[in-house]
Amino acid sequence: MSTVADKLAKKSTRKTGGKQVRLRLVYVDFWSAVKLSFLGAVALAIVTMVSFFLIYLVLQATGLIAGAGDFVGQITDNAVDLQALLGLPQVMAFAAVVSILNLIVVTVLGAVVAGIYNLAVKVTGGLLVGFMSN
Repeated sequence: MSTVADKLAKKSTRKTGGKQVRLRLVYVDFWSAVKLSFLGAVALAIVTMVSFFLIYLVLQATGLIAGAGDFVGQITDNAVDLQALLGLPQVMAFAAVVSILNLIVVTVLGAVVAGIYNLAVKVTGGLLVGFMSN
């Protein structure tokens, strides 16, 4: 039974300097995918926390938070104190919540993608990957 990948592999017959090996990826280990996606999500969480902190520092240094607080205070007759709501502890707490939710979502998505790939391999035959040694 010939697949499209086999036909494409036969068409690429150019000469190379090293030995070429074509392997087919037919299974992705579920727990490996979960661990790898969790590690990527941790890196994304760190980037999220640092970026929230740096954006807050830039907004604080440029005076945009104070200006927005004055504007909101004029509109609401000083009923809402935006500078108290947008303090560094509140911003970092929000960043932590966003990071934790991102951690959960990315880890689950990694597991789902591994499961979908393992199901799709049964239909398509897998991913043909070529390697060459020098």
